[in-house]
Amino acid sequence: MKKVSRWKPFISLAVAVLLPFATTFLPAPPRNDFHSLFLSSAAPPFSNTTVSDHLRRLTARPHVSGSPADALVARYVSDVLSSAALPTRSVRYDVLLTFPSFRSLTLSSPELHRPVALPLTQLHVPGAPSPFSDEVVPTFHAYAPSGSAVGPAVYANYGRREDFSALARLGINVSRSVVLARYGKIYRGDIVKNARHAGAAGVVIYTDTADYGSESDGWFPESRWMPPSGVQVGTVYNGAGDPTTPGWASTLEMAGGCERTEPPEGAVADIPSLPISAADAATILKEIGGAVADEAWHGLSEVPVYRLGPGPAVLNLTYIAKESITTIENVFALIRGSEEPDRYVILGNHRDAWTYGAVDPNSGTATLLEISRRLEKLMKRGWKPRRSIILCNWDAEEYGLIHLTLESWTLFQIGSTEWVEENREVLRSKAIAYLNVDIAVAGPGFHAYATPQLDDILKQVTQQVSFLDPLDQIWLSHYDLTQFPHQPREGLVYGLELVEDPDNSSRTVYDAWIDSEDTPLIGRLSGGGSDYAPFVQHVGVPAVDMFFGGGYPVYHSIYDDYQWMEKFGDPMFRRHVAAASIWGLLALRLADDKILPFNYLSYAIELQSRAKELEAKEIDKSVSFAPLYESIEKLRKSAVEINKQKIYGPSKQDDNGSKSFPGIDDAIEEAKNANSLEPWKHVQHEIWRAARAITQASLVLSGEFT
Repeated sequence: MKKVSRWKPFISLAVAVLLPFATTFLPAPPRNDFHSLFLSSAAPPFSNTTVSDHLRRLTARPHVSGSPADALVARYVSDVLSSAALPTRSVRYDVLLTFPSFRSLTLSSPELHRPVALPLTQLHVPGAPSPFSDEVVPTFHAYAPSGSAVGPAVYANYGRREDFSALARLGINVSRSVVLARYGKIYRGDIVKNARHAGAAGVVIYTDTADYGSESDGWFPESRWMPPSGVQVGTVYNGAGDPTTPGWASTLEMAGGCERTEPPEGAVADIPSLPISAADAATILKEIGGAVADEAWHGLSEVPVYRLGPGPAVLNLTYIAKESITTIENVFALIRGSEEPDRYVILGNHRDAWTYGAVDPNSGTATLLEISRRLEKLMKRGWKPRRSIILCNWDAEEYGLIHLTLESWTLFQIGSTEWVEENREVLRSKAIAYLNVDIAVAGPGFHAYATPQLDDILKQVTQQVSFLDPLDQIWLSHYDLTQFPHQPREGLVYGLELVEDPDNSSRTVYDAWIDSEDTPLIGRLSGGGSDYAPFVQHVGVPAVDMFFGGGYPVYHSIYDDYQWMEKFGDPMFRRHVAAASIWGLLALRLADDKILPFNYLSYAIELQSRAKELEAKEIDKSVSFAPLYESIEKLRKSAVEINKQKIYGPSKQDDNGSKSFPGIDDAIEEAKNANSLEPWKHVQHEIWRAARAITQASLVLSGEFT
């Protein structure tokens, strides 16, 4: 014993010195041991420092898609991935983007001596201004049409269908007016669509302090809230991918380019619109007369009484867009699988931002680059994944972006859609899963949305515990350290719980997650979604979207910068590190597990629950759900992988929601609003249609012919 004791310090020193070179002489450890190495690589301060440095560099300049700054960020991403010894390449597409050429908004009122030209500008925060602030694109709505609108101002709350219905019940004529609505409940494109349906000539959308500010805490940079001059920029596009190539990729390889057409009907708005600040909106609201709005419609404290109009305030809106076929660039890195190289686990995040983009999207980009650093460390130790892993950094997501509120968001995209359209059949047959992180960190609290077969693995990943014993020369992974009482924690190089809660180191992310108010714990991916949408909706690939925090008040404004993140979003960058651990370990499990960790039973259970919800609605007695239940029961009895995502999708009645049976749900709503039996026949048709799809899924799962 004394002899062992005398040599133990030298053994420990030798292990510490030689461990980095161990893979030169020893066979590679089991894959699960590498998973523990991946987690231990998150040990501070290195990960915190590197991810912070990545974010600072990514957000140094505004980098809207198609700009020179966006190209520089693409180069930075490519260089970092290449430096991690990952084979890297870029794929470019020529797509239609729009930019503001001219904007003006003038307010006239009997109470004003002369028309007031609203500034339409965001004020930079006090202190050292960014040397690139002049590169910020003026506030605008992407894909808003050029045009002018002059008319009495009408206040329409959040611009929802029910808001315009309320105005109609009060006898307020919206026809030929310029509608003023606030962000916060529905997609801005739907606000414009609803206003157009009501007869409006133009729309102005603002950020209300009641939704994005604070009456007592002040605003950025003193607090996290949107300053009065802040403007939420965004798109009003209602399509998928490049508007000029609907359904096919805008590739550059074909001689003469690619086929282009006019945007699909309804994809692009047909009345002009502009986003404005709370300060500009207050100026307008003070001049609107007419009936007093309901208390629930009130917001800004500096406007004591909200009135509905129309008038006497008159708004004169002019917007001229510059349309441009612009080259966008997706960046990819590939780790080739050793046993199933033609099966792919795909991680994706977009890069382009309306301004600096510290939260959206470059918290996700910095996290992706942190994952590449850790994977490089694994490869140096001899790790090779069973299946191939692709890291994707998309461009032009924001031009298809759908919606964010302080409670939730749904998004769309262009760069990822073009790539999926170009590689549709390969992805449909070869992709294992798509793991999306758009916004990695906006604040505290972990949240996840997924297709059901990924529920179990998500929960497992967020509660696993890992450690390294320096004398074993291997990495051990298990779920409960109490199972190893002989192994003292102080004897470990790292005592790291898989993904400890970044806001409470005494528990895991899973512990905090199950204590949250998320109901259900794992949400379902909405149809519009982020860059996961083309994978789920176009090619039926299982997918997940995850993030820390929720909506954040400086969304899509110039205040979404590194300073905001450093002060309010993630001061110690622990949430970024935790996001990298969850995202990366999920990818490793899907890439390395011999049997894919999918659970399809939850799919059938959820479909049955949703079918019961639909059946409980007020429907005509002629409609039968029997074929749907029968097909779900067949699916429940099946046990292997199948492409089932086609039964999930967006409802036409709710672009922000995810519906298990969107066709049935939409048909029911349309039939309820009709005065004949014919629409109920369409409901029955949609039920049969869904039943046939589920029956086909059952056959594939069982592997048998009829």
